[in-house]
Amino acid sequence: MTGTVGLGSEFVLDSDETRDEPTPAAAVAGRTPATVAGSTPGRGRRYRGRGAEPEPEAAGATVIDVRIDPGDPLLVFLQTAPGPLEVGALPAYSPAVRRMKEQGVAIVVPLVTSGEVVGLLALGARRSERGYSRDDRRLLDNLARYAAPALRLGQLMRQQAKQARERERIEQELQVAQLIQQQFLPSQLPELGGWHVAACYRPARTVGGDFYDLIELADGRVMVVAGDVTDKGVPAALVMASTHALLRSTALSVTAPGEVLRLVNDLLVPQIPLHMFVTCLVLVIDPATGRTQFANAGHNLPYLRGRAGVTQLAARGMPLGLMPGSRYDEHETVIEPGDLVLLYSDGITEQHDASGEMFGFGRTEALVAASANGDDLVDRCMAGLAEFAGEVEQEDDITLVALHRGMGEARHDTFTVASVAGNEREVMDRVAVLVAPDLPADRLEALKTAVSETAMNAIEHGNRGRSDLPVEVAVRRTAEAITVEVSDFGRGLQREADVPDLDLKLAGLQTARGWGLFLVERLVDRVEDAIDGDRHIVRLTMHTAPAADDQPDEPGPPTEGKRP
Repeated sequence: MTGTVGLGSEFVLDSDETRDEPTPAAAVAGRTPATVAGSTPGRGRRYRGRGAEPEPEAAGATVIDVRIDPGDPLLVFLQTAPGPLEVGALPAYSPAVRRMKEQGVAIVVPLVTSGEVVGLLALGARRSERGYSRDDRRLLDNLARYAAPALRLGQLMRQQAKQARERERIEQELQVAQLIQQQFLPSQLPELGGWHVAACYRPARTVGGDFYDLIELADGRVMVVAGDVTDKGVPAALVMASTHALLRSTALSVTAPGEVLRLVNDLLVPQIPLHMFVTCLVLVIDPATGRTQFANAGHNLPYLRGRAGVTQLAARGMPLGLMPGSRYDEHETVIEPGDLVLLYSDGITEQHDASGEMFGFGRTEALVAASANGDDLVDRCMAGLAEFAGEVEQEDDITLVALHRGMGEARHDTFTVASVAGNEREVMDRVAVLVAPDLPADRLEALKTAVSETAMNAIEHGNRGRSDLPVEVAVRRTAEAITVEVSDFGRGLQREADVPDLDLKLAGLQTARGWGLFLVERLVDRVEDAIDGDRHIVRLTMHTAPAADDQPDEPGPPTEGKRP
């Protein structure tokens, strides 16, 4: 006796011809409709599950096609069935029973495991036209006891495979979404004569709701924007994209920060999902004078460190997307040479440690007070937050934007060299001549080595040694920092630097490739990697004086108030 069972499974039973064989078929029960075929077996025949065609069969074979829909009352009846049942004992009002009767089904055997119907074995009348004996029913019942768990296992395996494919698809879509979202963030921070901008964005998930931007206005001023959408993940990312686009488009015609927020709010209210809103801070800075106008839509108050200490730039206003017609206070201050400004999201201040304590405003203010410049401030914030949180996972998106006004005007120099082996020494010597008056001897030697290594990498790997492809070098000098940009026509960002391991190299498990980048990262204060059109850029930053390593042990309470 033989049959096929399964909710689309591949469970297979071989047949053995007997003197008096029944006509088998498999009917499937489950959460989704299914169709299974069965037929009269012959010796050596094999029958497969759902949708599969049986192999060649004996003449006169019949095929039974039974569908049991998820809402069919037959499923409830079969859960408590005692074993093999005559088709006449089944509920006559069941659509599946009617179809089985029409196709000549004589007896059914429910396949039940863990109280759940996972399949049904349906058989036609015996060829001898005699009824099914007690031994036949016992055999079918034993068959069902073994087949049901095996069938359920097959179903679970198929479900897990389907779920794995679905997770992989979602992960791929999130990766694409992440790449798209990264396009909304500045690929390069603009050059503001005498100013230095440092930024960091780290979403809590693959995509997030924080954003920042620096928008160069037609009159030479710069609009600095930082925002935070409630919630995390994909919903927040979608609202973030909409808000960012509205801010960009509004800044083309309106430059007053309070008016920008008012217009964006009125545009956002009709389209933002219920229970979501956006906090946003807008500063409009004149780089030449430091004159700054700002307005705030419920965002964290920015810190300003000046000669008098650390204060917060206070302005009031409702978050965007909550109430139409909201008005936003607009204030003004002057960022003096040497001043440092930090814009940040609550992902840093509201991060908890293992004991449930928040990082808080006091620690954030202490970091602002202790930092030498923007890069140092961003690095200290991220390192301090990681040390504070320990093993606690990141709870919210983190955004940091640090603006540091230098003590003097920035000086710029650019030159190019051909991609010929050995020209890295020319790059090193020319950069050294330009920056030597601004750096102590030890820091100058470190920068020279880093520039030489970076230029050699651009010549050999970026431009592949082609003399017709130039390496361009740009040097920017302020009283606080030296920035050297080396650009080539490479097609991609540098991979993460390997940590040199001599034992692994001697064992042939690691090459020296990547050791140069490891060296460069430890010679200068910051290394950044970017793509601009068809050019690959490596930006090296060396501060004219090393940042202080010590941080205050007990930060004091924050001082809130607008700077005059």
